[in-house]
Amino acid sequence: MDRGFDPNMSSNESPMELGSGYFGCSHYRRRCKIRTPCCDEIFDCRHCHNESKNALEIDPLDRHDVPRHDLKRVICSLCDTEQDVQQHCVKCGVCMGKYFCHKCKFFDDDISKNQYHCNECGICRTGGEENFFHCDKCGCCYSNLLKDSHNCMERAMHHNCPVCFEFLFDTTKDITVLRCGHTIHLECVKEMGRHYKYSCPVCSKSYCDMSRVWEKLDREVASTPMPKMYLNKMVWILCNDCGESSEVNYHILAHKCLKCNSYNTRQTRGGPASCSSDITEMIGFSPSQFP
Repeated sequence: MDRGFDPNMSSNESPMELGSGYFGCSHYRRRCKIRTPCCDEIFDCRHCHNESKNALEIDPLDRHDVPRHDLKRVICSLCDTEQDVQQHCVKCGVCMGKYFCHKCKFFDDDISKNQYHCNECGICRTGGEENFFHCDKCGCCYSNLLKDSHNCMERAMHHNCPVCFEFLFDTTKDITVLRCGHTIHLECVKEMGRHYKYSCPVCSKSYCDMSRVWEKLDREVASTPMPKMYLNKMVWILCNDCGESSEVNYHILAHKCLKCNSYNTRQTRGGPASCSSDITEMIGFSPSQFP
């Protein structure tokens, strides 16, 4: 994305600053383009390539991602010289990216992201190396705040986001770890909350403190008497939060786990089917009501 760079106005700038901020795409500010090794075409970055080559109009058999570590050629955005991957242009000397990783063949002029290369992940990440640790079991980097509190899950980010289906391991968006250990885009969790969805889309466990919701449900259930024909009706339920099965009195609104008091349950047998997954929407709880 050329922002109207005028070389005559910047002739006194150093190679590190010359053209900085004027070139790149919606994903990165950088002063080079890449020639992809997979299809021998020129793109602003690998994300631009992947979006183009995985579009709906592309034959599914032809869709693919660029093998990022196989990149061998880049094109300087200032003088259009094609060359081997390196930080400074061999012709005009301009710095093609203030942050440069020779392992990932990655360039970025926006160093405010505090990029760093994680050898264990094998890719560059953002946020500052001092603020993250690599969990060998999960196979990814997490914030230091989660070092002693997260639930380990093997290859935790080597899958698609369960909401938007973008691959999480190398996403450029913020990621959060739910209580159960499953990973998901932070914005996707917020979007779930806006739709009254407070359980993990992978395992169905509650991902936040629902005690206030369960207390309100206690009152709702108590104030909603069942018809006489259902007073002694018993059903079996499975708790999504603790995994306990129990036999409880049937109720049209929801069924409470006898072990952990959660209403995040599902009816497994006996009586008319019911579902507690949308119960927070029924009683009008919103994300702002959670601490």
